[in-house]
Order: sequence, then C-alpha cells, then structure tokens
Amino acid sequence: MNYEEHDQIIDSSNVYQSFSERRFGLSTSKFLLVSGLVGGMLFYLGVLIFGNNSILVLIHLEEYQNFLIDDIERLKNENASLQKQYFELKELDADAQTAKRGVVVP
Repeated sequence: MNYEEHDQIIDSSNVYQSFSERRFGLSTSKFLLVSGLVGGMLFYLGVLIFGNNSILVLIHLEEYQNFLIDDIERLKNENASLQKQYFELKELDADAQTAKRGVVVP
C-alpha cells in the first residue's frame, strides 16, 4: 500500500462517517444508547424533584409539621390560660354560693 492509497482510505472513511461519529466519536447505535440512558436519568431526576414522592413534597410536609407543632404549643398555652380563668371563676362562684348560705369565708 502506497501513500496515495492510504490517503484515499482515510479520506473515504471521513466521507462515510455519521454525525455522531464525527461529533462524539461514537457509532450511531452507541450514541443512541448513551442518549437514551442520559434521557432516562434526567427523567428519573425530574420525577425525584417534582413528582408525588419528591423532595419538594418532603420539604413542604416538613414545613407543615413545623407549623402544626407551633400551633399545638399556641393552643396549649391558650388552653392553660382558659383553664386558669375557668378555675378562678369557679372559685368565685363557690365563694358566692357559700355567702348565700351565710358561711363566711376567711
């Protein structure tokens, strides 16, 4: 094989290369396989981030849990205050009933 034949083979192989072989150095079937895998992984990541069981849903649920915990604490404090008022009123009511009976409360 002489130099001219070698150049012709190299030049002819460049003519018959597909787009994926010229740009990425992969045959068309390998390029499609890699493209499919990358697309599948991107789809899976999209489902992880934006799907029904996603990270965003988890973050939202954690925020809602914190809101509920704060609300529970607020309601406990409000309940304690109302119970205090109730028992104070109940004590005043008991004093009024004993006064009606004529019993003097010291």
